[in-house]
Amino acid sequence: MAITSRAHAPGGGAVVPPAGPPPGGPPPRGTAWAEGVQRLREAATTEPGRLRIIGAVLAALVLLFGAVTLWQIAGRVGAADDVVGRSQPLSADAASIYRSLADADTASSSGFLAGGDEPREVRERYEKDIANASRLLVSAAANTGADEDSRKQITLLSEQLPRYTGLIEQARATNKQGLPLGGAYLRYANEQMTTQLLPAAQRLYEAETDRLYTDYDDARSLPLAALGAGLLALVALGWAQRRNYLRTNRVFNQGLVTATGASLVVLLWLTVGHTVARSELHTARAEGQESLKVLNDARIASLQARASENLTLIARGAVQTADNKSDKYDVDFTKNMKELDAGLATALRLAEDAGGRAPVTRAADGVKQWKQRHAAARETDLRGDYQDALPQVIGDKDHKDSSGASFDTVDASLEEAVAHEQREFTRAARDGLGALSGLMTGAAVLAAIGAAAALLGIGRRLSEYR
Repeated sequence: MAITSRAHAPGGGAVVPPAGPPPGGPPPRGTAWAEGVQRLREAATTEPGRLRIIGAVLAALVLLFGAVTLWQIAGRVGAADDVVGRSQPLSADAASIYRSLADADTASSSGFLAGGDEPREVRERYEKDIANASRLLVSAAANTGADEDSRKQITLLSEQLPRYTGLIEQARATNKQGLPLGGAYLRYANEQMTTQLLPAAQRLYEAETDRLYTDYDDARSLPLAALGAGLLALVALGWAQRRNYLRTNRVFNQGLVTATGASLVVLLWLTVGHTVARSELHTARAEGQESLKVLNDARIASLQARASENLTLIARGAVQTADNKSDKYDVDFTKNMKELDAGLATALRLAEDAGGRAPVTRAADGVKQWKQRHAAARETDLRGDYQDALPQVIGDKDHKDSSGASFDTVDASLEEAVAHEQREFTRAARDGLGALSGLMTGAAVLAAIGAAAALLGIGRRLSEYR
């Protein structure tokens, strides 16, 4: 049986402990969050409290607009800067690697046809092409970044190029001794070029061009979040001014008008600047990069056609097509010339001004002349008169009107056209980047001014309640 004890007060009365706070005392305290919400609710029941909330929201919206604009424009400026300073130069370098390799192959076959009297300028052209390709491969390896496909092609090119040059030197040395084995070395070197080096260079060019187009798309994408934040800030500022007018019958609040003006300027600057940038970058791609791609392909087709023309004389019918009915190099020449004709027609259509059309037109005229001279030389060779056909292809003091001279005209004209389109691309791309310059700084400054003006405008209203 439990025994309980009770305390007694003096005189025998029991002591009763207090049950809780006396009636009417302060209620238990809640959390800090609950108290903050409660104070906010109480403030919202008075006009000064509502004005403070409105001011804070307006300032936050204006600052949000500025921050989102900075974020999105920074990304587009970075992408546009990559187009101008990184991805397009890398794409151009990859195209130059391809051209240099194809031109080296053409120069080596031209020098081989000349035999022991290889012209010095032909030898120097070959050496210059190899040196240029080697230099650009080193530069591409240093600047291509983490792109695995590009690095794979650069490695392949770096491994195969010394093997190709070794075969060319063997062909040259054997040819000077008058041995027919030199032609076999040269044909094998050409096979290495067409099956290993040029395909790898083409893949490198395509990978770098894909990266360029990705940068284009990133630079031209619409800043929808910034535009939406700007419209939201303007709507909120408009609502606040209308509310102010309805309650005070005052048309303008200087602070709110200033905040509205600053936000409107940023929104217009963003809209116009990005529209101009999109337009210029579109011009750079459509009228510059696309023309460059077509012209590079046309120039490569002309170089391959010239190499095939030379190899037709070197092989003397020893290399046949798969059906053993035609000379392989003569068939390749015809195929390359068709590609060249198609490329020149497209380049002429894409050319936007006389500076771009004139060299393409000269190249097309040179191709017509080249075909005629090649046909005459080929007919002479098929009659068995190799010694007369040779100068019709490579030229000499008695045959200045050779197919080689026509090729030189075509190549020089295409080089001029490429240089013109490169300048047009650079101009348009830089204009696109320039249209965005200053917007980031301007947006930050104007957003800060707008937020401060909104707070000052609401502060003027609050001062009326003191």
